[in-house]
Amino acid sequence: MIAVEDPPGFVVRTEAQKAAASNGFRIERGIEGGWLHFGSTTAVGEIWIAGVSKDGPWFLSLERAEVGRELGLSANSLVLGPGSTTFMFDALGALYSALDRAYRLGLSLPDAPLRSFYAVTMNLPRATEAERLVVQRVGQSLFREALIAYWGGRCPLTGITDHALLRASHIVPWAECVTDAHRLDVHNGLLLSALWDAAFDSGLISFSDDGVVLASPALSVDAASTLAVPRSFRLSGLTTAHRENLGWHRAQHNF
Repeated sequence: MIAVEDPPGFVVRTEAQKAAASNGFRIERGIEGGWLHFGSTTAVGEIWIAGVSKDGPWFLSLERAEVGRELGLSANSLVLGPGSTTFMFDALGALYSALDRAYRLGLSLPDAPLRSFYAVTMNLPRATEAERLVVQRVGQSLFREALIAYWGGRCPLTGITDHALLRASHIVPWAECVTDAHRLDVHNGLLLSALWDAAFDSGLISFSDDGVVLASPALSVDAASTLAVPRSFRLSGLTTAHRENLGWHRAQHNF
């Protein structure tokens, strides 16, 4: 087992505070058994940071297990942290990267956009079609913001980062979802560049469970060439929930 200094020394404390604040966790909640405790005004979930020295190792403990699962890292067993999942990093740079991802997940995982949606729309009327359309537009705007945070502002297929060219692509369309939770779940969305979004939304392309592009026979040769389908682009970062929704999409469009 690795010993976490209690209380943390000045250098470790300063570097931890800097790392947390630089990645959206600016609320300092004190020290708990050698761990510096932080929160955020915008992202859901608490974090704890500890370190042996400036040169490492560093430890990050997360309150929310679902955030830990989506970091794509192996949990640490050498130190028991105060959160649900704890990770170890050899250097500060790796800690910064994990904190950035944890913050974006705290902004975008299912209950975060849903909470925002209810807070904004709770007093909005929904009696008429026009009023319901206003509510839908609010939800779609929040969904887009959540997808940008979840995917790091980058199309996971092409790597395009120009936000003006990115679209919030529902996998199961808004109107087909039974609940608001499903409509606003980032696992029911892809942040695709505009042309890919149009092809996906119209059912001309879909994706396998491992992210491989599937082209419909209705997709023309010229369109397939423009989309560069032969290059075998592959979606990365798919979760079980993404795959369940993509299964619906494939069945709906006869893939």
